[in-house]
Amino acid sequence: MNGARPTPRLVFGPSVQPGERVLPEEVAVALSFNGTTQAVMMATPADLEDFGVGFALTEGIARPEEIQSVDVEKGPRGRDVQVWLRPEAEARLAARRRTMSGPVGCGLCGIDSIDQALREVPVVQPSRFRLTPTQVREAVASLPAEQRLHDATRAVHGAAFWNGRVLLAREDVGRHNALDKLVGGMLRQGIAPQGAVVLTSRVSTDMVQKVAMLGAPMIIAVSAPTAEAVDLAEASGITLIALARGDRFEVFSHTDRLKTEEAHVG
Repeated sequence: MNGARPTPRLVFGPSVQPGERVLPEEVAVALSFNGTTQAVMMATPADLEDFGVGFALTEGIARPEEIQSVDVEKGPRGRDVQVWLRPEAEARLAARRRTMSGPVGCGLCGIDSIDQALREVPVVQPSRFRLTPTQVREAVASLPAEQRLHDATRAVHGAAFWNGRVLLAREDVGRHNALDKLVGGMLRQGIAPQGAVVLTSRVSTDMVQKVAMLGAPMIIAVSAPTAEAVDLAEASGITLIALARGDRFEVFSHTDRLKTEEAHVG
């Protein structure tokens, strides 16, 4: 399986049993733009072209039309994702330059100013996208079928895009990485962001920032948000649904996108 490998282990219980367990791979991935490394993340070595494109958009480095090409180079100690930008993105790249190096659970490692961490993001454009409670539950229930790496390892996060069905899903050991890979995959496949981003993780401020940069009007998460994430979702025009498990979920912002009567997605 891409992004995982079997690893020897001993199971201690009533008896000791040798064998193997499939575990996710975690490698250093450098994200380089026009030949200069902008970030180094520990990530699952799959869908790295998507990762580079998604990171460029969600971190405000480049718009999709400013990306010329993406190449992935495999080295002895990791991967280098080389993203080549058009000249008009150079000034923005210089302004946003930073070096990130940290654990997979950290989305802000290496940012050198409070302004960068709390950067403004665009307000999601109004749309006719609405969901019924039944559709919210369907979106959450559809996610496990897309989590093949999680099923094999029980150690990765998932992010999917749902609009009546799952249009795309990505997994990674890091929740931010999984979301960036989803965003990049959507851009590369021409999937319009009119739908819901479904997450297996908690929702922090930086996750809302990334969804706002994508332009999706709704987040559905199985875990809880932070208070600041709710504030940002409200300000960004995003409906934030969290703690979506079984028949229950909680809506924290822009509740007008929830319809009590049955209706088509759109």
